[in-house]
Amino acid sequence: MSQSTPRVISIIMGGGRGTRLYPLTKDRCKPAVPLAGNYRLVDIPISNCLNSGLNRIYVLSQFNTASLHKHIQQTYKFDPFGKGFVDILAAEQTGDKETWYQGTADAVRQNMHHYGLRDDDLVLILSGDQLYRMDFRPMIEQHLRTKSDITIAAKPMPSDQVSGLGIMRVDGDLRVTEFVEKPKDPALVRSLALAGEARARLSDTSDRPYCLASMGIYLVSGQRLRAALADPLQTDFGKEVIPGMVASHRLTAFVYDGYWEDIGTVGSFWECNLTLTDPVPPFDFFDGGQPVFTHARYLPPAKINGSRSHRVLLAPGCIVDDAELERCVIGVRSVIRAGSRLENTVMMGADRYERPSDFTRNREAGLPDVGVGPGCHIRRAIIDKNARIGANCRLSPAGLAERTETAAWYVRDGVLVVKKNAVLSPGTVVGE
Repeated sequence: MSQSTPRVISIIMGGGRGTRLYPLTKDRCKPAVPLAGNYRLVDIPISNCLNSGLNRIYVLSQFNTASLHKHIQQTYKFDPFGKGFVDILAAEQTGDKETWYQGTADAVRQNMHHYGLRDDDLVLILSGDQLYRMDFRPMIEQHLRTKSDITIAAKPMPSDQVSGLGIMRVDGDLRVTEFVEKPKDPALVRSLALAGEARARLSDTSDRPYCLASMGIYLVSGQRLRAALADPLQTDFGKEVIPGMVASHRLTAFVYDGYWEDIGTVGSFWECNLTLTDPVPPFDFFDGGQPVFTHARYLPPAKINGSRSHRVLLAPGCIVDDAELERCVIGVRSVIRAGSRLENTVMMGADRYERPSDFTRNREAGLPDVGVGPGCHIRRAIIDKNARIGANCRLSPAGLAERTETAAWYVRDGVLVVKKNAVLSPGTVVGE
């Protein structure tokens, strides 16, 4: 970008209650959910901003924010002379308002007094629960070149996968002529399918229909943002603000055709993590040119004693003792003891190591140690942080009804989730 490029302020949405990710969001908000054994979801949009040269970042949060606040405060510290920051703006009640955020647009509106916006500033609005790598500079350049009021990042997606997204129709200049949020009518979806030259540009040469889906990433000037948010009854960008501007403003699509995953459910979170174990994964955490930043923990290397593994991501500080791992993501400080076998499992690890004195107290209290005990067999599971799984447990969602729940575990989207801080006694059997 040239020196004449306006100042860019990035706003990352912390999301709602995250009910579709429960119980991973029982004690934390969506952006704070651990990812790929070593990161948090919020690290993705923040890293994309920093790798794009954008270092004025606000994170809007509302529910279960303590974990997110701690992570950001420990991780993103800037040179005071560079004028960069990552600030957290939590929902607050004031003398003028007593309501929490009612939607994405309302969240941005309620914090307008914090941004110090000038009319010619650009505001980049991002989601905090997506996995993708994107350089925002070409999007900014297109926005300025086309003199758009709002630029919407858009991804071509198969028509049978877009019911939960905003879908748009564009003309030959990528101007948005129609925008529908989360369409349920199959006939409407078919009418919005890409055709002609737009469809021919896609790498998929089959007859499979595609639509242009909003990624929930918007670029708008400070002046236009104020005007767009003037009506307090319009609380959500995708449902109200964007559709209401199509006829009267210039909305342009910025087409992005790289990897992008909206991690909104337990099933998508589990599968997204496990695809990272592929020989050539769809998202590359090993890209040194565009790294994903996270908290520097200064942990020792992972330690593996006589174990067997196939397609495994192993985070720093893990101890795996004569176990078998098949398609697993093993998070920081995880301990897996001898004779255990984990298949298609995401293990988030622990917040600290236990000491010999802790082991003694555990025995006296009848508690298993943190981690996976010896002789366990765990399949198709997510093990949240600090879980204590005793010896010889058998854990699987097989044969269990959807949303079956106990104090220690929950079945969602065909995945068994062992809850954060859960305790499973030795010999526990869950599922078939």
